[in-house]
Amino acid sequence: MKKTNTAGIPTENGKAELVAQDAESYQDLKRRDRMDTIEGIKRGLESMERRQGKPAADFLREFFAEKDIPEHE
Repeated sequence: MKKTNTAGIPTENGKAELVAQDAESYQDLKRRDRMDTIEGIKRGLESMERRQGKPAADFLREFFAEKDIPEHE
C-alpha cells in the first residue's frame, strides 16, 4: 500500500467492511477534508455578509416540502 498509495478494502458478503491505507495517505485525506470544511464555512460566512442566506425555519420548511417529508412526525 505504501508503494502504490492504494487502499486495501476487505469485504464480507460483497460489502466493504474495512479500509486499510498507509498513514501518510490517511493524513492527506484528513487535511483535504479539513480544508474543504473550512472553505465551506468561508462561503457560508461570505453569503451571510452579502445577506444571501435565508432563515433556518424557511429553509427547513422548503426542504421538507421538496422532499415530501412531513414537518411534524
